Amino acid sequence: MEHISTDQAPPPAGPYSQAIASGGLVFLAGQGPFNSEGLRTGESFEEQVRRTFENLEAVARAAGSSLSRAVRLGVYLRDLDQFAEFNHIARDYLTKPYPARTTIEVALRGFDIEIDAVVEAGAVVIDMN
Repeated sequence: MEHISTDQAPPPAGPYSQAIASGGLVFLAGQGPFNSEGLRTGESFEEQVRRTFENLEAVARAAGSSLSRAVRLGVYLRDLDQFAEFNHIARDYLTKPYPARTTIEVALRGFDIEIDAVVEAGAVVIDMN
């Protein structure tokens, strides 16, 4: 098990890691629309979604991976009426085959979205011996 951390995304707000790599996968903790100092950014829903994906990408890259290798997303929306808008924006950050996903409406305080992810670890190394 390997701890993953980057100063390109918000620091953990509690006793958890930004990500943990284990068994060929990287488990990314939930990210929201916060800058690297932990301050909320983005007034519009779109701005908040984009910042959240940028934070996830920063953590994935710190692990030597990318959101293009995502196998699962957990999406938490303050308002499920924003589901279609989220889907439209997500296409800018995700590639086919799209990851498996669960989307849940939750009571977020002061922001509109949080996303966690599981991505494949970096490049596969094949041992020919």
